[in-house]
Amino acid sequence: MNHVGASPLPPGVMYFDAFVSPEEEATLAAILDNGAWSTELKRRVQHFGYRYDYKARTVTPDAYLGPLPQWFGIFAERLVTEGYCRNLPDQVIANEYLPGQGISAHIDCVPCFDDTIVSISLLSACEMVFHDVRGPAACGVLLQPRSGVLLRDSGRYGWTHEIPARKSDIVNGVRTDRSRRISLTFRKVIAPKWS
Repeated sequence: MNHVGASPLPPGVMYFDAFVSPEEEATLAAILDNGAWSTELKRRVQHFGYRYDYKARTVTPDAYLGPLPQWFGIFAERLVTEGYCRNLPDQVIANEYLPGQGISAHIDCVPCFDDTIVSISLLSACEMVFHDVRGPAACGVLLQPRSGVLLRDSGRYGWTHEIPARKSDIVNGVRTDRSRRISLTFRKVIAPKWS
């Protein structure tokens, strides 16, 4: 498998460093830890804006939780003003990953969310792995704390992404141990037929 540095990311995938400052990272982690984590999955999650139904793989009318809290709204607006998102995100999922936890290869719900997904990493590094849905091609990138990864167009629809469930990552011959990591996934809900 190729890693960033050895070969480019898939088309439509962009990695960017230092999207949030160390102070913002600490503040976000503290705010989330004072919130209500759900344990409905193997990892803890919090939903903002809209609740995503993992079993039905959809967003329904009763899933609206209200506007994003101001502390997420600031980052949603930054994603637009800095050119990462075309439309203002209105949904965020916070996922907590402990060492050994991950998420299987997937494509975010196509009828639920628009063409741009951005994930911001807090607290720990981990590798995100991409697989071409048309064949065996795969590559990975080490997501550093406070960095972001953007999935758009073919990077959103033509490649799966995953966080392998392991306690460390070896990228370009360098082993990186994982610690507790929080990911913030920013998405724009597509105006559904029930609106």
